[in-house]
Amino acid sequence: MHHSYRDEEERRRWQNPEEILADVGVQPSTIFIDLGCGSGFFAIPAAKIIGPKGVVCGVDIDSEALDELRERAFKADLRNIRVKQAPAENVSLCERCADMAFIGIALHDFNDPLKVLQNAKRALKPNGRLANVDWKKEPMPFGPPLEIRLSEKEAASLIIKAGFNVESVRSSGPYHYIISAH
Repeated sequence: MHHSYRDEEERRRWQNPEEILADVGVQPSTIFIDLGCGSGFFAIPAAKIIGPKGVVCGVDIDSEALDELRERAFKADLRNIRVKQAPAENVSLCERCADMAFIGIALHDFNDPLKVLQNAKRALKPNGRLANVDWKKEPMPFGPPLEIRLSEKEAASLIIKAGFNVESVRSSGPYHYIISAH
């Protein structure tokens, strides 16, 4: 389930998107693909960092969430966001055009996460990078049910299977981890 941005203040208490984006190395002028972007928890701050010379391409299956994202981009006068409504399994936005593919708390939601990662690999430039942020697979008072979460190990092995080299697996606050790969 995607949370609307009305829940965003709540979510920001335990997850800071700007910090995470800085941590994974989002730079001005990059081409950034946000897979499972929802209503823009990461896409909006990414668009602000990337600026007018770069572009954020958001992909999500949920048309309401994308409408919300468009509305927020318009209100914030961000013209560097493009969205595509489709299952991420069916989308390869381009061949070797993107600097970064980003999956924020979404890998466990895809029907076929491996396919999504393979599409991401195809869309990335040869030196492009993947960042996957997700819930640690341990009991906590909120977040998705434990049994649908992917542990760091499970996520890393999917990422490797899709053809990436994993650079690092690290904690991001008490509840999440980040996997960087290229």
